[in-house]
Amino acid sequence: MIYLRNVFCAAASLVACPFLGADVDSGGPSAKESTTSKRALIVVTDQAIRIHKAAPVFDGHNDLPWTLRKSGRAVGKIDLRMNQLDLHTDIPRLRRGGVGAQFWSVYVPVSTATHNNALTATLEQIAVVRELTKQYSDVFELALTAEDVTRIRRDGKIASLIGVEGGHSIENSLNVLRQLYREGARYMTLTHSMSLDWADSCSDEPISGGLSAFGEEIVHEMNRLGMIVDLSHVSPACMRKALETTKAPVIFSHSSARAVADHPRNVPDDVLLMTKKNGGVVMVNFFSDFVNPVDAARSRKRTAQREKLRQLHPDDDEKVTSELRQWELKNPRSDRCTVHDLLDHIDQIVKVAGIDHVGLGSDYDGVPALPAQLEDVSTYPVITQGLLDRGYTEVEIRKVLGGNVMRVFRQVEQVSSKLLQQKQVGSSE
Repeated sequence: MIYLRNVFCAAASLVACPFLGADVDSGGPSAKESTTSKRALIVVTDQAIRIHKAAPVFDGHNDLPWTLRKSGRAVGKIDLRMNQLDLHTDIPRLRRGGVGAQFWSVYVPVSTATHNNALTATLEQIAVVRELTKQYSDVFELALTAEDVTRIRRDGKIASLIGVEGGHSIENSLNVLRQLYREGARYMTLTHSMSLDWADSCSDEPISGGLSAFGEEIVHEMNRLGMIVDLSHVSPACMRKALETTKAPVIFSHSSARAVADHPRNVPDDVLLMTKKNGGVVMVNFFSDFVNPVDAARSRKRTAQREKLRQLHPDDDEKVTSELRQWELKNPRSDRCTVHDLLDHIDQIVKVAGIDHVGLGSDYDGVPALPAQLEDVSTYPVITQGLLDRGYTEVEIRKVLGGNVMRVFRQVEQVSSKLLQQKQVGSSE
């Protein structure tokens, strides 16, 4: 057995975590496991490591590009070959975590939309990802197709993909959407924290009826291009309407199950059922506020307090920030969130939608709090071991680690090819 970094090593030697050999049906984990064994510290075995080597992780969301920008560090000014302990991500830990493919978020704040520089900022973030692949060309390589991902992983590198986090980046333009695709973006999250003219966010007041007619055009154009529709951050109404609109499978690049932790960023059960019908994948977010039920309740209270402060101090952002910080100090997170909470979300998605519709979307370097035993990108094998302990088979675990999102990527490409053929036939008649 091995122990991963940041897994309470002193205590780990005192904890046994036996494999639970209960029978597994097609729904995933056994219902027979005890609460005590389910919550024990997870010890990673050689079996889990072997599975990782055979089926590298394909993670749906990492915010390293924005974290570098926010801290004022250019790619050339930081050595990711060394441990960067103020980050969740560096090359040694990616290797230890068995990461084979990563969607790097090219997030820019929604404030760029009001300042009319959303596209410019997004292109700058795409340049950061490209610089990563150039600076560390022996480790990272840009992937534009599913076949690229397979080839790059076969060569021992980490396939690096670009995900646009928020439709504000396209500035209400289909041409800009096409431009971002040409620049390498292979998914776009329809909204971030602000509702748009054409799509509603889960973090803002609805203004588009979920998804407007123009929003439907955007989804159809993404289908035509072969760009994955990402429904993280959007309102439930937008989720439902987008799922009714799209011709290709979708992803939720970094969202969890609302039935487990009642947070607006998570996916309701009825939407999980729609996602199953669509063929999509919910890639579970690791953020404590989205994963642990107690922390999710605190997060909702924090949001309410922030809105109250904004009403009290409409023209004083510094006052709002200061008083909200005081509230946070008096109302800290529970400190109870562990990897088991995340596994509960996987179980719930499997229970409702099935094993073919769940994946991992960590949100590393984009969140301030993470579950115990999932503190950085080196810790993915803990999830594999946890799934083994809960009775998942190796075939099922491979799907969770990355097989499901690879299937979606291929199917999105197939839909794009089919739509192109239909257009060519129609134009020749």
